[in-house]
Amino acid sequence: MKERILIKLSGEALMGDSGYGIDVSTINFISKEIKKIASLDYEICLIIGGGNIFRGVKGASQGIDRSTSDYMGMLATVMNALSLQSCLEQIDLPTRVQSAISMSQIAEPYIKRKAVRHLEKNRIVIFAAGTGNPFFSTDTAASLRASEMSCSKIIKATKVNGIYNKDPNIYQDAKLIKNITYSEVITKNLRVMDLTAISLAKESNIPIYITNIFEEDSLIRSLKEQGNYSKIN
Repeated sequence: MKERILIKLSGEALMGDSGYGIDVSTINFISKEIKKIASLDYEICLIIGGGNIFRGVKGASQGIDRSTSDYMGMLATVMNALSLQSCLEQIDLPTRVQSAISMSQIAEPYIKRKAVRHLEKNRIVIFAAGTGNPFFSTDTAASLRASEMSCSKIIKATKVNGIYNKDPNIYQDAKLIKNITYSEVITKNLRVMDLTAISLAKESNIPIYITNIFEEDSLIRSLKEQGNYSKIN
């Protein structure tokens, strides 16, 4: 049987060097990195954040009702999911988008059994609109869907190599932490993922790998526990 994994992409990663929106060259690069994993024995689930378009917490801080702001953020993840689906299918990777918010014209509703069937048919499934509920991040959605899909690993592909003992942008002697426990992340309040996501992954016993999506082959290397990454387990 193929190993089933979930890749969580940060919305900000899709911006590339732009300050907003979706950079086409960046999303094409990410698609090719995903194809490298698809060529191996993996069934792939994907979740994308929406921070490149709209971030719910920021909207709430600027006066928008928190629930409304979070729903707007969920819609941003749907836009990202559709753009990634298009790029993946252009390089011959069959893909389905399932949304936690009903929008039948552009995406399937999230149905666990249907998602599992897609994966068994070697289709990549992109879960959009987070959990479908306000006050929950896409990190939490990643842990939730990984648990529901019985994934063996979560890879959080972002703009940094992993977890450091101090800010690598400020301190040249900052060291990459290769292995850290869920409890240490929670106790030290390390903001690699929100605490709800970490707690759920811990409860489901799913290790989380943090890696830099902009480094070529970083996804494959982290799966094989090679190169620069951090592992939470």
